[in-house]
Amino acid sequence: MINASGIGTVLQNLLPYLKPLFKLTLLGNPEELKKYEWAADLKVIRFNKPIYSVGEQLALPLLVPHCDFFLSPHFNVPMLPVKAKKRVVLIHDLFHLAANNISSVHKLYAKALLQSAINRSDSIVTISEFSLSEMRRLLKTGSKTIHKISLGVDKSVFYKRQDSSLEAKVIQKYNIPSNYILFVGNVKPHKNLRNLIIAFQKIDFSRFTDLKLVIVGKKEGFITGDITLLHLIKELGLQDRVLFTGFVDSEHLPLIYNLATLFVFPSLYEGFGLPPLEAMATGCPTVVSAAASIPEVCQDASLYFDGTNPEDIASTINLALQDNDLRETLILKGHQLVDQYTWKNSAMALQNIILHQ
Repeated sequence: MINASGIGTVLQNLLPYLKPLFKLTLLGNPEELKKYEWAADLKVIRFNKPIYSVGEQLALPLLVPHCDFFLSPHFNVPMLPVKAKKRVVLIHDLFHLAANNISSVHKLYAKALLQSAINRSDSIVTISEFSLSEMRRLLKTGSKTIHKISLGVDKSVFYKRQDSSLEAKVIQKYNIPSNYILFVGNVKPHKNLRNLIIAFQKIDFSRFTDLKLVIVGKKEGFITGDITLLHLIKELGLQDRVLFTGFVDSEHLPLIYNLATLFVFPSLYEGFGLPPLEAMATGCPTVVSAAASIPEVCQDASLYFDGTNPEDIASTINLALQDNDLRETLILKGHQLVDQYTWKNSAMALQNIILHQ
């Protein structure tokens, strides 16, 4: 899971801070894990079973060594006993149960795993009040305590950069335009790119003649995630205004945030939602959906819209584009807000939960 979007980001940032606090043993691909400097001297037990598979469930009880704590960073917990004194699970969201586009079979299996995670874990941790409330709503949690930690932003990576040579390289490599709205995220339908595309067509292009929409992600993935999206772009005549970057190197992503006029996050379901905070850290103003955990995380540092309403998305984007003072206020509030979100604080909170369960 170390290279997965979302959970991978959490692991890559939490584990370096957990390393001095615990004697860590990792389950995973040693070749992948040893690429990270912080993992070079850690013991890694080779584990390569597909996630959510029967093979995963059969292998985990055999491979988890005798230990004080077994931390599952996702809800695919072992349903059979393991050789750990205590079990801790980190559940990011309940998307697999809440989504309308997941088959009933997949929902049943996800619910079985999630309920097993609740029942078998000594400590249950989530990442927002929204996810906590979703767990209470969709699972049988009884009187179990559910702890909450916040995620973080690495400000040594995400900051406003002044590097003209790197800027020129990034602009050329990804064909970045001079004036653009940015979306960063995965390809799943709940990210709500369809409504963003419809809203973008309603932007006042007579005033913002050179404005483009840059979508960070693989174009092929978008075909899989929402098969109608590219057809919609063509139907609306936006082929020359919507740019898919393809894969972006992690070292280049902060600068793409940095160069954007505005960051837009139309997602309808998030357990936390890191991209708006990453944008804020680089000095990019943010307009976001008023759904799920997003208002809880972004507080008063973003401008909000109804993600189900393309007209409202468009009018909010137009407002932010037209008002320079508003964008400067959002930038200032964003900088102040991201100071509250650090991975060190996340790790310390998790340590406290683990040791005092």
